[in-house]
Amino acid sequence: PGVGKSTLIEALGTRLTAAGHRVAVLAIDPSSERSGGSILGDKTRMERLANDPNAFIRPSPAAGVLGGVARATRESLLLCEAAGFDIVIVETVGTGQSETLVADMVDVFLVLLQPGGGDDLQGLKKGVLELADILVVTKADQDPERARRSARDYKAALRIVTPPDAPWRPEVIIVSARTGEGLDRLGEAIATHRRVLAEAGLLEARRRRQQVKWMWALLEDALLERFRAAPQVAAILEETERAVAAGERAPAAAAEALLEAFLSGRSGNRARASET
Repeated sequence: PGVGKSTLIEALGTRLTAAGHRVAVLAIDPSSERSGGSILGDKTRMERLANDPNAFIRPSPAAGVLGGVARATRESLLLCEAAGFDIVIVETVGTGQSETLVADMVDVFLVLLQPGGGDDLQGLKKGVLELADILVVTKADQDPERARRSARDYKAALRIVTPPDAPWRPEVIIVSARTGEGLDRLGEAIATHRRVLAEAGLLEARRRRQQVKWMWALLEDALLERFRAAPQVAAILEETERAVAAGERAPAAAAEALLEAFLSGRSGNRARASET
């Protein structure tokens, strides 16, 4: 948060629409753990782009989904493509290392970083570096020297990780959404990344991997939903949660008991079905 995601997306998006593209932005807002609500203020933060006839902005609440995206983000991507938007930008919650699920949905994964010198490397985990196709140092107009120093540090850090796709070496680009510095270079880097992967046959391979991961994500969601809805689980869930919270039962043992209850109910259903 505060890295300037919305400002950069608006600056880049308006340039893309001016060049003849149709741009969709899927903006994911964090949800309150207490109320479950979200502010969904992205249209306000991107006012110019929101009023552009060749742009579409759709704010969505994360609603407790980890990975920085919403539950139906993949489906929304496909709908935007079917509606004729040739560029779809996904703005994640952006709260840290766990918010990387979006890398399994997009063609190019950008990580936005504020200039902060070597100190920022403490917050940039290796897992994020390994997924990033392009690192973008934002707000260069505020402290140009600090931005350049940060870019050097990030370039050095990239040497210790394996890039997500062999023919492409992740780039570090300094930008200022307010002055426009670096935006042309960023657009060129995104286009070059796509071309390099397509020519090597890796773009299609990446999308095939994403389809498989989507299948597993849907399966996990469906299993959890059926698990919670199972009567034999619901019958013991409240007491099990109470026992774990009170320290009367170990979480691992409680999880195993819930799983056994779920599986025993499933086997019982199969037995009754075979009898009929």
